[in-house]
Amino acid sequence: MKSIGAKTIASRLGTALVLSALVWLGGLSRAEAGVDVWTTNGPEGGSIRALAIDPQSPATLYAAVQGDRVSSDLYKSTDGGSSWRAVATGLPRNYGALAIDPQTPRTLYAGTWGGGVFKSTDGGSSWTAVNTGLPAACVYTLAIDPQSPTTLYAGICSPGVFKSTDGGGNWTAANTGLPATSVETIVIDPQTPTTLYAGTSYYGVFKSTDGGGSWTAANTGLPATYGALVIDPQTPITLYAGTSSQGLFKSTNGGGSWTAANTGLPQTLYAGTWGGGVFKSTDGGGTWGAVNTGLTTTSVYTLAVDPRTPATIYTGMSYHGVFKSTDGGAGWSAVNTGLTHSQVNAVVIDPQTPATLYAGTTDMGVFKSTDGGGGWVNVGPITKTIFSLAIDPRTPTTLYAGTTFGDVLRSTDAGDTWTVGNHGLPSPDYSDLILALIVDPQTPATLYAGAYGRGVFKSIDGGDSWTEINIGLANSQVNALAIDPQTPTILYAGTYGGGVFKSTDGGAGWSAVNTGLSRLAVVALAIDPQTPSTLYAGIDAGGVFKSTDGGESWNAVNTGLTYPYVTALAIDPQRPSTLYAASYYGVFKSADGGESWSALNTGLPNPYPYAKALAIDPQTPTRLYAGTLAGVFDLQQTTAP
Repeated sequence: MKSIGAKTIASRLGTALVLSALVWLGGLSRAEAGVDVWTTNGPEGGSIRALAIDPQSPATLYAAVQGDRVSSDLYKSTDGGSSWRAVATGLPRNYGALAIDPQTPRTLYAGTWGGGVFKSTDGGSSWTAVNTGLPAACVYTLAIDPQSPTTLYAGICSPGVFKSTDGGGNWTAANTGLPATSVETIVIDPQTPTTLYAGTSYYGVFKSTDGGGSWTAANTGLPATYGALVIDPQTPITLYAGTSSQGLFKSTNGGGSWTAANTGLPQTLYAGTWGGGVFKSTDGGGTWGAVNTGLTTTSVYTLAVDPRTPATIYTGMSYHGVFKSTDGGAGWSAVNTGLTHSQVNAVVIDPQTPATLYAGTTDMGVFKSTDGGGGWVNVGPITKTIFSLAIDPRTPTTLYAGTTFGDVLRSTDAGDTWTVGNHGLPSPDYSDLILALIVDPQTPATLYAGAYGRGVFKSIDGGDSWTEINIGLANSQVNALAIDPQTPTILYAGTYGGGVFKSTDGGAGWSAVNTGLSRLAVVALAIDPQTPSTLYAGIDAGGVFKSTDGGESWNAVNTGLTYPYVTALAIDPQRPSTLYAASYYGVFKSADGGESWSALNTGLPNPYPYAKALAIDPQTPTRLYAGTLAGVFDLQQTTAP
């Protein structure tokens, strides 16, 4: 069985603890496309770092979704996961924990990685930082005293445990006897809440019998590298600890000693693992069996249990959102309607039928929309991360997807089925990322793949076989490729650290063309389709550069581009003086060939509108799509530039 230490375990008695913990078992609404405002309808999904269920109204639950590197969103469901809506967006950093006041469940607490503790008293609609006295902003776990809910404990990255007795208004250290390390789990004795246990990163479990006033080690027989902890609510001297490599341990004397859980124990347990999915034990952890039917990934962040109907379980997954079981794990189904937080790395549009578009996502493969982003269907391959997409301009039912492990996938039926054509590509390695794909517009059986760390590869048979074409390519960290639409033997490769390289013979040879570039970290390229000697380069931390002589010389064109961390570029095919730049901080537009820029962010995720991909409707170029860390966003502009 995969490691259970870092994830979640649940048993059948009805309390729940969120995040890297053992759990004892007993949205946005659909948006209509806006005018001059970005809207999104998916794809659905997201990495669920924490789940919490209202103990008084279990159909109400909350999902903390990992956002970008600096923010997260909170979604709420009032119908048992059937639908979700976003109730808080842009909370600082990512969530470490969620906790609900058992007596006043509209009061919630969120522990974040970088923003400390936040509190809501209106069911998650608004939040206030409650960090007075808290020395570190990295919060791994929260625990609420079930009898006095204004008393709560926070496990932080260092130095350990802090306690508040006024609902988070003030915090004081409660670390006497604890080692100087992070605390990842806190559980409270529900009958005697001055007794609590803290799980540390490398020093095992510690116990306090005076409400955190002092701690003693409670590790006899327990490996130090434990990862999760749960307390029996009916017999609270009985505890279970999940370890990172040695399975489940049990204590029947309040942590005084631990033994490996063996056969013959009566409890039913569920374990959420990283890489193995959900496991179930009916003998207290003695034996386990996988219960993954219906799950689309096996990477589990957290579990939560309906306290009134303990056969109903929710699991928060990596990238794949929330899944629900109503039969004790025998079968699972995705419950992600309205939970539109998939991470989109690439977007392409069918040039003949622009209402059809495809989104390449992290860990969920390719999604397809046939109504301009109004709705999405996963067309696989499930669990694949897609970094790049390309479509055959003459036969747009043929498309290509670049992934991790150096794979290029091909579909000839508009995404219904996929095959791998890797003959000649590097041996599979996770670091071989196919970050760029382009199709020769005049001879679509010819295509090029940019492999980060391996250079450029060429196929002349529609992806069946590939040949390395790196002569003269002094830097193999290829992020972007561009092809001259009028003379497709002219190619450009953007590299990270080596700048731009050009080939005039279909990739047989390359030469650097970097005169005028102030930085050589090129992450995006775009060619003027009407005047291909004009092209643009997006530079990481350098903004946009323009060349009007086929790359021989470059000039910065950054006026108004307030955030120079460019991730993607797109050119209006009908009015090439209009172009767009995606960045860490949203989308920018230029109507004068890059001479000036203005932000175009209304409706994008706030306050951190990180966009990773751009695509323009070729027939109605006032319509723009952006791939973000929270799905595909659609913008319909009222007038042409």
